Amino acid sequence: MTHLRTLAGTIASAVTLPAIAGASLPVLQADTASVAVFEIEGSPAEMSAGTDWFGSSTQTLFSLVENLNTVAYDSEFAGVVIRLRDAALTTTQVEELTAAIANVRSNGKKVHVFSDVYGASDLQLAAASDGAVLQAGGMISLPGLYMEEMYLADALEWAGVNAQLIQVGDYKGANEQMTRSAPSPQWDENISGLLDSMYENQRSALASGYGFNQSRLDEAYERAWWANGETGIETGLIAAEVDVPEIKPWLAETYGVDSVEWVSDPYTVSQQSLNTANPLALFTQLMSPPTAQRATEPTVAVLHINGTIVDGDSSPGGGLLGGGQTTGSRTIRNAIEQIIKDDYIEGVVVRIDSPGGSAMASEVMWQGLQRLKEHKPVWVSVGSMAASGGYYTLVAGDKVYVNPSSIVGSIGVVGGKYSTDALYDKLKINTVSRSRGPRADLMASSPWDESQQSLIRQKMSETYDLFASRVAQGRPEADLDAIAEGRLFTGSDAIGLNMADELGGLEVAITDMAAGLGIAPDAVIHYPAPPSFEEMLQSMFGGMVKAPNAGSATPIIAPVREIMGPERFDAIVDQLNALTLLRDEPVLLVSPRAIHIR
Repeated sequence: MTHLRTLAGTIASAVTLPAIAGASLPVLQADTASVAVFEIEGSPAEMSAGTDWFGSSTQTLFSLVENLNTVAYDSEFAGVVIRLRDAALTTTQVEELTAAIANVRSNGKKVHVFSDVYGASDLQLAAASDGAVLQAGGMISLPGLYMEEMYLADALEWAGVNAQLIQVGDYKGANEQMTRSAPSPQWDENISGLLDSMYENQRSALASGYGFNQSRLDEAYERAWWANGETGIETGLIAAEVDVPEIKPWLAETYGVDSVEWVSDPYTVSQQSLNTANPLALFTQLMSPPTAQRATEPTVAVLHINGTIVDGDSSPGGGLLGGGQTTGSRTIRNAIEQIIKDDYIEGVVVRIDSPGGSAMASEVMWQGLQRLKEHKPVWVSVGSMAASGGYYTLVAGDKVYVNPSSIVGSIGVVGGKYSTDALYDKLKINTVSRSRGPRADLMASSPWDESQQSLIRQKMSETYDLFASRVAQGRPEADLDAIAEGRLFTGSDAIGLNMADELGGLEVAITDMAAGLGIAPDAVIHYPAPPSFEEMLQSMFGGMVKAPNAGSATPIIAPVREIMGPERFDAIVDQLNALTLLRDEPVLLVSPRAIHIR
């Protein structure tokens, strides 16, 4: 057996973790153990993209957690291997997967993580397992947390663009990226405190999972900021370095059996793919009426609010530079009405992962959730973020679950416009303006005068007061003086501030609600429904006619994305997509999104 290196003590002949009451223990034959293998590539989606009719379904965070929890009670399997393939897990995704891993292990089964490269979030996931296995010749990296903000005021001034953006809330910070060359003292305090809390959460998870004291953890950060397998083993961050052809023999030795049966994605249901060889297949699929989405038994509905909040319909992508998911108030209100009419749906968990966006759309969705509460209990689960307009919708819930590193708050308002007179002058473009009516020129390309700025600030103050009143109504135990003015908090801090109620991911929220309603925890239906085949075609081909999409911008955008890196690029695109809403309305509830943490 050609195992290169193995951490002493990691090989055991039997699983000794205690089983919880009523659990089914794995049935191990003398010579073989079945191991369920789940691969994670990229960042799991929050919900299905609706492409099942192509024969491949979207990997979602919820399905991964659900599958891990199924393995925990499935007597066929002795354990699990989580195979990371260029995974891009966020901290909150790791926290939700960690809870599911703990459930598997508490049922007397082993969990190992295998990867070619381990970053900080991957190591945090591995800390919850029985051991991280590194591909021979691979690398690990645990440098700490790095945060990068981009300030564009000087670039905009050079380009001839005047960002007239106003904020209500000293700690809001959403306008500073465009209006300043460096952070204000208030924003610096706000974001530094957030980073401190996130770093403490990371350290706590690593120390608890690996059993490190603080000095040993400090040593791991110092030595393994960029390290090979040997250093990873010496620091205790990985259990073994194994070449991929030897992973099964290594597992067999670890499990104390002669061989391991490797079962990939055991709960995947094969989809009937579209027969592209048949010229009538596309027509038949297009002409088939969409299947109504209805529950067939007592069920918990999950209502997803992902990405920038906008008026109108949701979009899986698009906007400036062709990126960024949006959630439309019309789409959410339609979904709410469907949920209300479905008598089998007995409760709703609203899953929020949003930095906010349109103030009007946030209020419309809040109103919809209030209406929904008249018919069914409504709880909230926060993914990576429920900030600004995302937090606005959150306070409509009766009970709120957050992950330790979820970002919540940003109770404040930003608004304004970009005046482009100087840009036009540089480009030698002469503009002639005409208006009728006292406020017709409010969103013109010329800068606002003092009276116009005062008018906008007044409307923003009204929006802020309404926002604060919604928070006070939904979270009466929270001290507005301590949490408002645009302050941001991690989920672990939000509990003590009464901004949220319990730590836990989506699976925990669903299970708790189902238990309270007396229904099966696996009876779940997701809203809004994934787009139909016809809607996807309309989105693809209609978008080509109406406006350039991401694909048409590829020759220009791809090199920029490559230079900046996908995380930085996507963060900037999300932020700019949100700020382009200023074309249609001068007041927004949006939290800074162009923050890159690694």
